[in-house]
Amino acid sequence: MQTRRWNKRHLSTLGIGLLLFYMIFSASRNTYKSDIIIPNTKSELVWEYVADFHKMHQLNPTILNFIVTKEEGHFNHWKYSIEYTERLSHWPYWINVAEADFVVKKLLQDERGQYSVTSDHRTCFLGGLYCLYSTGEFLFVTRGSDTYVVETVNYQCPPFFGPVCRREVEFQRKAIMQNLSVHFNKLNKNL
Repeated sequence: MQTRRWNKRHLSTLGIGLLLFYMIFSASRNTYKSDIIIPNTKSELVWEYVADFHKMHQLNPTILNFIVTKEEGHFNHWKYSIEYTERLSHWPYWINVAEADFVVKKLLQDERGQYSVTSDHRTCFLGGLYCLYSTGEFLFVTRGSDTYVVETVNYQCPPFFGPVCRREVEFQRKAIMQNLSVHFNKLNKNL
């Protein structure tokens, strides 16, 4: 009787361990790309706005709070790290904690004006037991008097959650682009 109970317990533990191992190492990698044109706006202004995470906090409605943990560099090339808390857009009671490292650069400093904000994110769930990784790149390019903004996000998703992850990424990216466009359209109207 003792041996049978011992075996069931060990088999259950082994099964849970194998499931977690499978989930960790089989997270799929996905890409999402979005872009907009912001009329009559200098690309450097849009870049500066997005590069400041205080503004990203306003652009992305899922971010609840954040702290800057490290910062270095100068205006044309700086780096900073943050820790932030966010909720899922379609399941707002689910809170996760993430760490991110940002690199902010001027790529071309002439009339063609190209700027970038790249980031690496580690988002953890279940009290830090399960983490997923993503990278993002915003590119800001001058096109005449307009700014072309393109964002590419590469993200991991746990098995069986592909549609949920995609919906979350789409919601956040669309909200950011829409809020960015609204901000600069209002700014242009006030000038």
